Amino acid sequence: MKVNEIFYSLQGEGYHSGTPAVFIRFSGCNLLCPFCDTQHNSGQEMTEDEIVAEVAQFPARLVVVTGGEPALQLTASLVDRLHAKDKFVAVETNGTRPLPENVDWITLSPKDAFVGPQAAPVLNRADELKVVFDGVNAPQDYSQINITHRFLQPCDHESDNADYYARNAGVIRSAIEYIKQHPHWRLSLQIHKVLEIR
Repeated sequence: MKVNEIFYSLQGEGYHSGTPAVFIRFSGCNLLCPFCDTQHNSGQEMTEDEIVAEVAQFPARLVVVTGGEPALQLTASLVDRLHAKDKFVAVETNGTRPLPENVDWITLSPKDAFVGPQAAPVLNRADELKVVFDGVNAPQDYSQINITHRFLQPCDHESDNADYYARNAGVIRSAIEYIKQHPHWRLSLQIHKVLEIR
């Protein structure tokens, strides 16, 4: 498996926000999103045993498998090995590929609104839906998918330009107003960026 990095931090988004977590970031993605803020193409080849050994060095039970797109590499056997170390395995996915059925938590963050119909999710269930909100277009509800929790996450337009702060503040305000009008959604902020942690 090609792994971009394994690191220990707090989950910064969605349902488990603020929870200590070990992150396994796989290299590579099948999409090219215009706002992607993750450098995920580089990495090193690791066996499942090497991945588990590194994860086991950290005390947190939550393991977040992310990317890139983790469904391109994640196997049921790696999930089983992590379970054997008493880890709770959460996966953050764009939903365009099936996942091993033994994962504990699925965070679906679909990108078809930005990339096109080739990025439509194929999953039929997710524990949480996390939709990136641009402040203009109403988010898709993905009612055809069995979803427990729905999160709207304001798009963070990264830039050194002074307009960056005003633009992001406007997107956040729009997200808040949308959620107030559609209360089945909850707000997800990227608190790791606010706290300046990984």
